[in-house]
Amino acid sequence: MRVAIVINTSWNIWNFRRNLVQALQQAGHEVLAIAPPDAYSERLETELGCRYVPIPMENKGTNPVKDAQLTRRFYQIYRRERPDVVLQYTIKPNIYGTLAARLAGIPSVNNVSGLGTVFIVRNLVSRVALGLYRLAFRFPKRVFFQNDDDRQLFLQHGLVAPGITDLLPGSGVDTQRFRPAPQWQRHEPFTFLMIARVLYEKGVEEYFEAARLVREAVPGTRVQLLGGVDESGGVGVKRAVFEEWLQAGHVEYLGTSDNVPEHIGRADCVVLPSYREGTPKTLLEAAAMGKPVVTTDVPGCRETVLDGQSGLLCEVRNAPDLAAKMLHVLRLPAAELEQMGRAGRRLAEEKFDEQIVLNKYLRIVEEVTSPRTRRS
Repeated sequence: MRVAIVINTSWNIWNFRRNLVQALQQAGHEVLAIAPPDAYSERLETELGCRYVPIPMENKGTNPVKDAQLTRRFYQIYRRERPDVVLQYTIKPNIYGTLAARLAGIPSVNNVSGLGTVFIVRNLVSRVALGLYRLAFRFPKRVFFQNDDDRQLFLQHGLVAPGITDLLPGSGVDTQRFRPAPQWQRHEPFTFLMIARVLYEKGVEEYFEAARLVREAVPGTRVQLLGGVDESGGVGVKRAVFEEWLQAGHVEYLGTSDNVPEHIGRADCVVLPSYREGTPKTLLEAAAMGKPVVTTDVPGCRETVLDGQSGLLCEVRNAPDLAAKMLHVLRLPAAELEQMGRAGRRLAEEKFDEQIVLNKYLRIVEEVTSPRTRRS
């Protein structure tokens, strides 16, 4: 089969779908990577062996004229490339790519990897998005959700038929690549790490305030942030504001990195105070590496933690409570901290192993393409 993976950035394919690409290839399928060009586009071809197909896409915009043009671009690509099935992720491919696939007569499989600002902030844009989801999601062969809260929300709003929905444990985690260190150790000073783009909805502002409170209580504690600054669409923290926060000296900014396991390995606890997620991969990676996590008691995040066993849940948008939970982990005896990490590793192996995700995708590709004429 010719399988197209369609996402809003090439970076996303490289970082989150690389093993899916390889699993499809190993099953004998040809993989097309369709995404806007960025620094990772060439690597999809040279290192993964995909055929990369660029598509201009304004990820944060809501201009109806531009979105109509995007549907047309998807349609033109699908008609030209003739994939047997398209696997689509993120809101614009899920909506406009699905409409284009329907017009082109190509089956689509969608993945709602998180609801983002559309469901966090209720306004005219979110109401329009709900209507577009309701229209587009009449057509996919399958819609995967990464947590049941998101699936139930779509069902309650009448956005999708129950029979085509299914659950995935996020994008899963490669438990072979992300493994605990051979010998457990507690770092000195104790180190917290948040891995996320610098967006308000990721809880970055609360993290900075919690860092101040933690370091006032336990001076010298290291509080780190790994992730890119994203000012687009009005949801990111402006660089000038971010620089002002950094000047307070409580958070160490690490920029971006292709070697996330190395940074997790140097931390004692991974923190994500997000407002809502699909299933955050960074928390799965932290758990797989035997690191306790502190995250918010919200859809997508709460599923990644056994509260009190593999980590702690805190209240959303509540920096003092976040700080209290961070301090609780920091003050745990070494044996309890190590035990919390072991519980996270077991959870990653039993519930979030990437192979669960890969197997479901391989089955659905065979299922939706079996009646179609196979390529010679």
